[in-house]
Amino acid sequence: MRWSVERSELFVAVGDEADLPVLVVRVQAWLTERGVSPGERARITTAASELATNIVKYAGRGSMRVTAVRRGLHEGVELWAEDRGPGIADVTLALADRYSSSGSLGLGLPGVRRLMDDFDLRTSPETGTSVKVCRWLA
Repeated sequence: MRWSVERSELFVAVGDEADLPVLVVRVQAWLTERGVSPGERARITTAASELATNIVKYAGRGSMRVTAVRRGLHEGVELWAEDRGPGIADVTLALADRYSSSGSLGLGLPGVRRLMDDFDLRTSPETGTSVKVCRWLA
């Protein structure tokens, strides 16, 4: 993976279900432009789609920031999903496989955590939810 600047970023507002396929296409294109392999593109785009779906489902609106990052000689892709929704009442339960408060399969957040290398979730009723994940690339 190569890019000419230390940090390169894509920002996508998420406001309803119609934004989800747009987000997927934009993330795919952004990753392709940076030479990310097809397998890594699939992994990162899946994580972005899951995070954006959670924004729509639980908060109604928010945003996704996709950033090329470097740590020393390591290059990666960071996803940062934010919303101002009600927060997650029980983070431990939300990260458990097959748990869902909305009747879905309950694979979203646990799946994102497995797909990515770094996972950080912060949530509160006052500020909403912020999920920052990173995939380090070979």
